[in-house]
Amino acid sequence: MKLSFAERIGLKKPKIELSKENLSEDLRNTLWSLIINEVLSKLNPRVGYGESFSPLVSFFKTLWIDFFKWPVDNLSVNNGEFYNEKDFKRLRDWFYKAEWFEVYEILEFMSEVTNPDFQYVCNIYLQREFSAYRFVNGILVELNSKEEIVELEKTLQSTNKFAPVQIHIKTALKLISDKKNPDYRNSVKESISAVESLCKIILNNENTTLGKALSIIEKKHNLPKSLKAGFSSIYGYTSDSGGIRHGLLNGDVEITFDEARFMLIACSAFINYLTSKM
Repeated sequence: MKLSFAERIGLKKPKIELSKENLSEDLRNTLWSLIINEVLSKLNPRVGYGESFSPLVSFFKTLWIDFFKWPVDNLSVNNGEFYNEKDFKRLRDWFYKAEWFEVYEILEFMSEVTNPDFQYVCNIYLQREFSAYRFVNGILVELNSKEEIVELEKTLQSTNKFAPVQIHIKTALKLISDKKNPDYRNSVKESISAVESLCKIILNNENTTLGKALSIIEKKHNLPKSLKAGFSSIYGYTSDSGGIRHGLLNGDVEITFDEARFMLIACSAFINYLTSKM
């Protein structure tokens, strides 16, 4: 991070805290400018040949109906085109009054209905303004480093052979990143299930367990003993003799975001290591 002049000479404290359950003024302003520059400014306000509505009106209709659930008949539309600034102002007013998680929710929504570069550009500014969240596969998740994002994105690259593995990781990602009702316990289960699913694919054996599979892979594919032992210990953290759906995860021990995040990243990295090795 490049320090400003005032920060370099000690007149202003540099930003060091990641923004989690709040939005700084700088971050909110930056995200609004991002919406203007990367979404609204790139949509044609004029109706083209064969179109009932301009691309800009179509976007606002989608926003009104599918995100806000507002009545669409209060949009300022004339012959398929906008003719005043009322709707821009209503959107802006909402944005600056919205809760921090609502701002992230509208970013996720816009990432689904706008250009594919939106997530990439958004991540650049989220990092610059010290947000704790980054886009991965269309979902904003709390990640603290570029390396963590890379491991997750590599795991989620589409290949039919490893589709079951990706389903587990995607589910774990959704469970941990639900800003209203996160499910850390089941996110951990899905992360470890992704590794177990990969081992079953590698060994072509649907009936094996992760513990047994790691021992076989260690011998057949020269898996380093220390690495196998380390991941066996992680597996042990989530299991007892009954398997990954028992033991600690169904007991009274609280599973927090930190455990769920560690398991998601660790399992993704291990999956990438195994798939590249195979």
